[in-house]
Amino acid sequence: MFKESTLLITGGTGSFGNAVLKRFLDTDIKEIRIFSRDEKKQDDMRQQYQYDKLKFFIGDTRDYHSIYQAMHGVDYVFHAAALKQVPSCEFFPLEAVKTNVLGTENVLSAAVACGVKNAICLSTDKAVYPINAMGMTKSLMEKIAVAKSRSSGNTTISITRYGNVMCSRGSVIPLFIDQIKADQPITITDPNMTRFMMSLESAVDLVLFAFENAQGGELFIQKAPAATIQTLAEAVSELFESKQKPRIIGTRHGEKLYESLLTREEMVKAFDLGDYYMIPSDDRDLNYNKYFSKGQIEFSEAQDYTSQNTRRLNKDEMKDMLLTLEYVKEQLR
Repeated sequence: MFKESTLLITGGTGSFGNAVLKRFLDTDIKEIRIFSRDEKKQDDMRQQYQYDKLKFFIGDTRDYHSIYQAMHGVDYVFHAAALKQVPSCEFFPLEAVKTNVLGTENVLSAAVACGVKNAICLSTDKAVYPINAMGMTKSLMEKIAVAKSRSSGNTTISITRYGNVMCSRGSVIPLFIDQIKADQPITITDPNMTRFMMSLESAVDLVLFAFENAQGGELFIQKAPAATIQTLAEAVSELFESKQKPRIIGTRHGEKLYESLLTREEMVKAFDLGDYYMIPSDDRDLNYNKYFSKGQIEFSEAQDYTSQNTRRLNKDEMKDMLLTLEYVKEQLR
């Protein structure tokens, strides 16, 4: 479906952008456009890959004009640009609104205006029952994408939602490894905290699945196992032969004990597609009266899909999973 097509990746210099880029570079796609603010990271990518089909656009999703200029002639959009760090969004919530909410509106409006075939927005587990500014703005981003999909014409808009992506920029595994190599104790927030475990490669699989199956307004998630932070820390410590005991520092500002990828309200509507769940578009209209007169019994029987009730990895399974990651293999070398 991507033959002779043009793909635009917003936030393309980040972990997700790089992973998507690597998957597409050696295909028969015509052009890949990287759209981001950071000219240094763009130059690093330009030097690293040196592909004629790779084009770079400096701009900010907060500025409609800059994203509109980059969108001309684009067939597919993967919108990954965001403020993602929980603490920074807590201290600067309005900045999170500008990028995650208004920036998404700009990207999708430009995609519709330029006749893009398919646009996918990257979301996070923190958008489910959000308790922090990052999650709240991502939840609003999802609402904007669904609302936009109702009037997007020939542009298909959908959402992919992720839990913890291992070894992505700013995630805990690279931090653990750096601490071990500096002969420092690993710092654990809460040993009983659970997180979904997903590789960047499987995260890209979800993007491709969404591109191929979206009709408009859907939410796609990938089923994934989970582990406690204690299990993850022990697995990393054994792989890198740490001599230090982990140090518990307490839960950080805005953190949850476990991740939720789907609410019970979403699970009622979810289609089980094997390795994935798909939540169809909310096609209700503004005639609210009918929703007051008829409820849904299934709600009381449904459960959230969380890192507490998914399959739990033990230490050996966690080690095996870590050894499949390129970043970990490179650090071990």
